[in-house]
Amino acid sequence: MAISLHRPLSVLLLAATALCGAMSVQAGTIYVQADRMVDVVSGKLVDKPALVITDGRISAIGTQGAVTVPDGAERLDLTGLTILPGLIDMHVHLTGRHDMHGYEGLAESTGDETINGVIHAEKTLLAGFTTARNLGAAGFSDVALRRALAANRLKGPRLYVSGPSIGATGGHCDNNLLPPEYDAHSQGAADGPWGVVKKVREVKKYGADLIKICATGGVLSKGTQVGAQQLAQGEMDAIVAEARRLGLKVAAHAHGTAGIKAAIRAGVDTVEHASFIDDEGIRLAKERGTYLAMDIYNTEYILSAGEAAGFLPESLAKERVVGKTQRESFTRAVKAGVKMVFGSDAGVYPHGDNGKQFSRMVQFGMTPLQAIQAATVNAADALGASVDVGALSVGRYGDLIAVKGDPLNDVSLLEKVDVVVKGGELVKGKP
Repeated sequence: MAISLHRPLSVLLLAATALCGAMSVQAGTIYVQADRMVDVVSGKLVDKPALVITDGRISAIGTQGAVTVPDGAERLDLTGLTILPGLIDMHVHLTGRHDMHGYEGLAESTGDETINGVIHAEKTLLAGFTTARNLGAAGFSDVALRRALAANRLKGPRLYVSGPSIGATGGHCDNNLLPPEYDAHSQGAADGPWGVVKKVREVKKYGADLIKICATGGVLSKGTQVGAQQLAQGEMDAIVAEARRLGLKVAAHAHGTAGIKAAIRAGVDTVEHASFIDDEGIRLAKERGTYLAMDIYNTEYILSAGEAAGFLPESLAKERVVGKTQRESFTRAVKAGVKMVFGSDAGVYPHGDNGKQFSRMVQFGMTPLQAIQAATVNAADALGASVDVGALSVGRYGDLIAVKGDPLNDVSLLEKVDVVVKGGELVKGKP
């Protein structure tokens, strides 16, 4: 009899009971033990950890022998493995396909994008990312995806979503692929302080958790200069002020130097890409506590497989310039002590390969612990969700992953995780 690993742990263990004659268990309480645990807050490796998950949240944590096993609790024995908190990717495009870029993307309807999201959400979860921030989706398809996931109708990470990205007419967040007679514009295209404020209110109205703006040109947009500022300072100031009034955080796509600094001065919470950040930008980010989310892996995919995936020739040319500079900027920002979060830009490259970025973060300046913290405690703080995710501690969701070996020694272990638990539900791995 085959047992699906995509069912609640209680169901799996009850099935095992029927097969093996084991004693019955009480649903809702799970006792987990492993060989080691990465304490992402202290940075220490803990031997023989144990924790209890009750109704989806951690109710006790410590070491084996010190943590009481509740009567009738289900047991998840991860002997031989190291556990960590569920990972957080702060920059994904779940509704996008890695193999459909440029003009190919014009064939995708909102319905197609929503279906993409269903497929990619599960791939992301199975890769160990139990929380993700989706930055940009047409037709509020990411809002629909988040609602379905929150209702446990689908398998995927806990989602924070932006809906359509807000940007200038003809900018990186606009649709620039069609001639004038089509009068094609993206939903988030707007101009002037009141125009962009209206868009902030609109995306909030239709269910977005946060605001994404495009402060500069981009690699994958037609006709934009990757380093050129596109939203004026006054527009970004207005966006952030309105977002604050509505209780929303703001993420700013920004490659160019001037646009990065303008976004930081406006008060955005995270700067995405930050490719051409200069020393002043680094100083501003550090002074103001702005997080950088620098996607330093995906250049490898773009330059190796981009042509076959439909990337525009001008996008490939831009990436040849941006990728090297962005990695150099990443190294300088890490050395300066700027706060960093893990942001992969998955969707540009295949979903489920998110974890490949960890080794590049180490290669270009981070310690393995810093890279892991970028995808856990730092990301949770940037989301404003530290009470729920980002660490294995009492009160937070029972989200964890497990790998063979020590990721503080070899962070590439996170490219292929062995066990994933979300809210006390086993979605990948044992038993």
